[in-house]
Amino acid sequence: MGKAVIVYASTTGNTEAMANAIKEGAPEADLFSVADTSSGAVSGYDTLILGSPAMGSEVLEDSMESLFSELEGSLAGKKVALFGSYDWGDGQWLRDWADRVTAAGATLVGEPLKIQTTPDDAGLASCRDFGKAVVSA
Repeated sequence: MGKAVIVYASTTGNTEAMANAIKEGAPEADLFSVADTSSGAVSGYDTLILGSPAMGSEVLEDSMESLFSELEGSLAGKKVALFGSYDWGDGQWLRDWADRVTAAGATLVGEPLKIQTTPDDAGLASCRDFGKAVVSA
């Protein structure tokens, strides 16, 4: 198993709560907010677990969009899992993001995990399970 990292953007704390629960399920993974890392640092990992809230018309949060755009050219052969929180819509931003991951030559691990607004106990449990499943994939 290679090195795994969880990187998230969060505007209201919901995606951060998801990231922390994913870390509980994958304690060996490193955890960074997008503001505390760089594409150069992240590109050294074999497995990337990336999280972003849905913004505007279901697009990635700006700082995650910037980081992911820088990473896109170096994703071939890596495993990538996606997660995020949303308030409305149906998760289109995660489907679009998943398409970009596979177009970049990475392997998408599992279905992207989405939670509407603040994760409840069941949502946090699904985050822990997601983390465990991704690092063991």
